[in-house]
Amino acid sequence: MDLNREQTCGVVSAPLEIAAMLTGYEWLCNTVGESGGTVYRLRSKEGASDLYLKYGRDAVADEISTEMERLNWLARYMTVPAVVHFTRTPDEAWLLMTAVPGTTAYQVLQAHPDYQLALVDAIARFLRQLHAIPVNECPFNSGHAYRLSCARARIDAGLVDEGDFDEERDGWTAEQVWEAMQRLLPLTPDPVVTHGDFSLDNLLIKDGEVIGCIDTGRVGIADRYQDLAILLNCLTEFDAALQERFLKQYGIDEPDQDKLQFHLLLDELF
Repeated sequence: MDLNREQTCGVVSAPLEIAAMLTGYEWLCNTVGESGGTVYRLRSKEGASDLYLKYGRDAVADEISTEMERLNWLARYMTVPAVVHFTRTPDEAWLLMTAVPGTTAYQVLQAHPDYQLALVDAIARFLRQLHAIPVNECPFNSGHAYRLSCARARIDAGLVDEGDFDEERDGWTAEQVWEAMQRLLPLTPDPVVTHGDFSLDNLLIKDGEVIGCIDTGRVGIADRYQDLAILLNCLTEFDAALQERFLKQYGIDEPDQDKLQFHLLLDELF
């Protein structure tokens, strides 16, 4: 597996106020993620800290606007990228952010097999910290009822990439995913503050600990299994024992299989 999750690219056209800030930076385009937007890392040739620029049009621009709001809120509780500049037009959005130092959890797991158990423990500690944020302090709703309505809208608009489904749903249609989710309802909610896309690529590691997270556009109150399902699914690429270790360290002896399945199905539609 290639650990390089980005590639160099030319300077991209940006609004004047952002372009002026990025003179002299080297541009690298992120190759990970299915959000529909584009993420660039700006590497300074003068020794300054890296910056990240996220760009999108239309519905993706709305998502970037949402992420900006969530970044500013979540920064009260943990390390996330700081918003340097935000520009929004009717059709486009540009979000310039600081870089969180560290290496992604995915890269660390891939490069250091002997460190996998310790890293999974660190991820569990970080997720417990996130889920301990008081729900009454969070202004954002990301519950499954809300996200089901968003998923239905994406299906109806033809926005779901059916070719990107997980292997166990290879060849499925978006409607089949939708129907499979309906069979798992209703679910008894267990609301916490969730990241919403708690994947290994969105967690930054430094000195053996998760020091922060990125890609916060789905942060909000939801069932804790929203985060658990995505993280456990990511760990299948490495070792099933890591899933058991993570659940134990997080504090779950018997995971709710219906909730895990539901949230994996839901994630296919975004």
